[in-house]
Amino acid sequence: MSFTIAIDGPAASGKGTIARALARHFGFAHLDTGLLYRAVGVKGGDPVQVAQSLTPEDLARDDLRSAAAGQAASQVAAIPEVRAALVAFQRQFARSGPGAVLDGRDIGTVICPEAEAKIYVVADDEVRARRRAAELGMDEATVLRELRERDARDAARDTAPMRAAADATVLDTSAMTIDEAVAQAIALVQQRIQR
Repeated sequence: MSFTIAIDGPAASGKGTIARALARHFGFAHLDTGLLYRAVGVKGGDPVQVAQSLTPEDLARDDLRSAAAGQAASQVAAIPEVRAALVAFQRQFARSGPGAVLDGRDIGTVICPEAEAKIYVVADDEVRARRRAAELGMDEATVLRELRERDARDAARDTAPMRAAADATVLDTSAMTIDEAVAQAIALVQQRIQR
């Protein structure tokens, strides 16, 4: 039986860093599900056809971490047919091997509602903007505006809106170091494993 860890939350909350650290700590596979949507967004063309034919090579593109790719991802993620095309890929990944960590915006609510551990990672808007601006070398005010626009779009979409699962533990990383956030996440997952 595979153990699935669902990590959800808005951009720059720390969910990707936490997910990668959990995967390393527990020896699980990791999937940044946002890369699927970023790849669909940056490839161009018909998003539904692109989603249906996505390959692992598409997830290795150098331009997937850009702000433009993030905005494109949020736009194509609002298309129900795109989401449907990528759900099977994610669910299959979640149940492969001894365990998997998936991070995104709807893992605990839509993709893997049966995940054994669910963490919803949040941080104050200003903290997230500061983190993302430093990461991308962008103006903090611009990043803050874009994060808020994206959050609103992701939370308001009809299909799989961004929200915490009812049984998720909320982890606020606003005032935490990376090491503190990772340590808390490991402790939360360890509790679930021991149940």
